[in-house]
Amino acid sequence: MIADLETKVLSGFQLAREDARPLAGMDIESLPELLAAAERLRKRFFGDTIDVCAIINAKSGACPEDCAYCAQSSSNRSEAAIFPFIGSDAVFERAVEARNSGVRHFSIVTSGRRTDTAEIKLIAAVIERISQIGIGTCASLGLLDREALNFLKDHGLQRYHCNLETSERFFPYICTTHSFSEKLRTIEDARAVGLSVCSGGIFGMGETWQDRIDLAFQVREIEADSMPINFLSPIRGTRLEDMPCLSPEDALKIIGLTRFILPKKEIRICGGRMQTLEARHTMIFRAGADSFMTGNYLVTKGRSYEDDFRMLKDQGLILRTG
Repeated sequence: MIADLETKVLSGFQLAREDARPLAGMDIESLPELLAAAERLRKRFFGDTIDVCAIINAKSGACPEDCAYCAQSSSNRSEAAIFPFIGSDAVFERAVEARNSGVRHFSIVTSGRRTDTAEIKLIAAVIERISQIGIGTCASLGLLDREALNFLKDHGLQRYHCNLETSERFFPYICTTHSFSEKLRTIEDARAVGLSVCSGGIFGMGETWQDRIDLAFQVREIEADSMPINFLSPIRGTRLEDMPCLSPEDALKIIGLTRFILPKKEIRICGGRMQTLEARHTMIFRAGADSFMTGNYLVTKGRSYEDDFRMLKDQGLILRTG
């Protein structure tokens, strides 16, 4: 079955949901076969080049949204830091550090439903500076409208990030203060003004395998250029604090399954990489991932630039350019 589906994908065939379900249902003994096929798909479309991104938490906490996983939600009781926009110079310095380390995309992230107009103007100004130093510009500023997105694009923004988080069916169990359709509208507006789109989700929040399949197909439908895969790291004080972590096997199967559904798109492993996979985190590329996030995340620790770039070198992988 896997070999047949691999051959079809390589010939341009797009998987349907009924094709993906048997892959999701495979037992652990068949996992190596799935991962090997997913790695071959990665190599076919991306070779041994890997894209690397980094983010900065530019405004943290006190978010009015009630996302169950998020330590920055005011509905939760976590100990996440709360601070206002850190300022343009601080953001620019971090972008320079990332660029000098070899990072290809740098994203500015702020908490809240949407960043207000005054802060958007400040962020647009620093994006304009960052766009001139040779690193891709990305932002995750909430549910912005088309006017704000176009303003940011005019100042050098190349990519907008807005995670769908999970399937449309499961979304109301995770968030009730905004809707799945509002996220889709923001993504549609980002694409309409000519921005690249980065959109994915968090896995391990209690969703089913069908929800995981549906999310990947939704990402395909919105034509996102990059799909971030995050693995839940339960944080004390959030509604999901007692949720068990995914097994490494399930995490790798999610990556491999997603590669079959999105063979030509960037599959970017982000939050929870080390916490979920631990010593097996280097297997993300063998499972089909072609991109990852380095450095710290929003409220949890990641890996240093140096350690991650050493990992790539050790595996014979090279940084993507162009």
